[in-house]
Amino acid sequence: MEIERSYLRRRGRRRSGLPLTDLAAVFSSKLRLTLEENLGKKSAEALLSNTHYNTTCPDAEAIINQKVAAWVKKDPTLAPSIIRLHFHDCVVRGCDASILLNYPNSERAAYESRSLRGFQVIDDIKTEVEKKCPRTVSCADILTAAARDATILAGGPFWEVPLGRRDGRVSIAREASLVPHGHENITALVGLFQELGLDILDLVTLSGSHTIGRSTCHSFMDRLYNFNGTGKPDPSLNIYYLKMLRRRCQGELDLVHLDVISPRIFDNVYYTNLKRKVGLLSTDQSLFSDARTGPFVEAFATQPFLFTSQFAVSMVKLGNVHVLTRPNQGEIRANCNYVNPL
Repeated sequence: MEIERSYLRRRGRRRSGLPLTDLAAVFSSKLRLTLEENLGKKSAEALLSNTHYNTTCPDAEAIINQKVAAWVKKDPTLAPSIIRLHFHDCVVRGCDASILLNYPNSERAAYESRSLRGFQVIDDIKTEVEKKCPRTVSCADILTAAARDATILAGGPFWEVPLGRRDGRVSIAREASLVPHGHENITALVGLFQELGLDILDLVTLSGSHTIGRSTCHSFMDRLYNFNGTGKPDPSLNIYYLKMLRRRCQGELDLVHLDVISPRIFDNVYYTNLKRKVGLLSTDQSLFSDARTGPFVEAFATQPFLFTSQFAVSMVKLGNVHVLTRPNQGEIRANCNYVNPL
C-alpha cells in the first residue's frame, strides 16, 4: 500500500472531498478482500466453492481454458466479447446464464443484445464438458470461468472463480434494457450497481474492461453531432478525437475501438484516456468528471497494479451477483441455448 499512500500524498485532497486517509482506506479494504471473506457471507454465494467440481468433473476448468484459448487465438476480438457477455448475463437476473437462452422474446433476442458475441464459444465448451461430465457443469459457471480466461488471454489478471452456480429457466427480452448501453448518467449507474450489490469502486473498476474491445457507433453517435439535443458535439470530447470518430462512423453499426491507444492490450490506458478526454462512451468519460468516481480514475491511471488487483476482486463480486446455488433453484442445462425439457 506504500505506492498508494505516496501517490495520494502527492495529489492532495480529491475532488470528492475524501481525506487521503479515507481514500487509502477504501483501496486497502477492497484490495484485501479475499475469496474466503466473500464466501463467508450467509447467502447463496456462500455455497460457491473453488473445489465444486473437484470430484464430479475435475477437468471442467481445463476444458474451458483450452477452448477459450483456441477460439481467441483464431479471433482475438472474442476475448472482450466473452467478458461483455458475462456482464450482460449478471446484470439481468444475476449470473444464471439467462443471456444464453435462445428463443423468441429472450434477452438474447432483444434489440439491445444484437451486438453480443461469443455464444458459439460457450456452446463449444458445453458440448465438450457434456461428453466428460453429463448434466454436471452449469452454463453459468462456464460463462463466468470463460470471462476470467478471456481476461488473462488479453493480458489481464488471474483470479480464482468460485463455482457452483445453477442455470436459470427464465429469460425476458424487455429486461435486456437494464444493461447500461453508454448513455446513462453516473447517478443511474451507481444506483444500478448498488442494486447488484456492487459499489462505486466496482463501477469504475469494471468499466476498465473497456480497455479492450469495440463499440458500435450507435452507442455514441449523439456525442458526435447532437449531444443532449443541443445540435452540437459533446464538449467533453477531445476535438481531434471527435474528428477521427466522425471519419470512422459512416454508419451506426460501424465498429470503433473503446481504447484508441492500446485496444488489444488489457492495461490501465483506458483511464489515462479519460484524463485526455478520449473516452469513447459518455458513461466512460463521465467517470473522470464526476466527483464520486474521478478520484478512482486518477488513481488507476497512475498505478496500474491498483487497477489489475481491484479488477480481479470486482470480477469475483460480479460473478456472485444473485447466483442460484441451492438444489431447489434453477437447473444444470444440457444445452445452454434451451431449458431442460420437463
